[in-house]
Amino acid sequence: MSTVTVSDKGQVVIPAAIRHRLGIQPGTKLDFELEGDSIRIRPLRTIKRTRPEAGYGLLTCDQPGTRRLTDFDVAESMREIDDDCA
Repeated sequence: MSTVTVSDKGQVVIPAAIRHRLGIQPGTKLDFELEGDSIRIRPLRTIKRTRPEAGYGLLTCDQPGTRRLTDFDVAESMREIDDDCA
């Protein structure tokens, strides 16, 4: 357990070991929750928004001809992988 001192502005410094373990970096948002006479603090995890173009090239197909994503059947591909591994 680490002990820190609250400043005149109500600020505290989170010990480095805790920051590193929880991945808390400058700009990380923290959620404070009162539990009886204790405070629970949790880092808020955000999901970065991406655009579809960011995934361009992740799916590839070695078969000739024009293919569309709507032609892709995930279940069929998984069966093919299972058959190859058997």
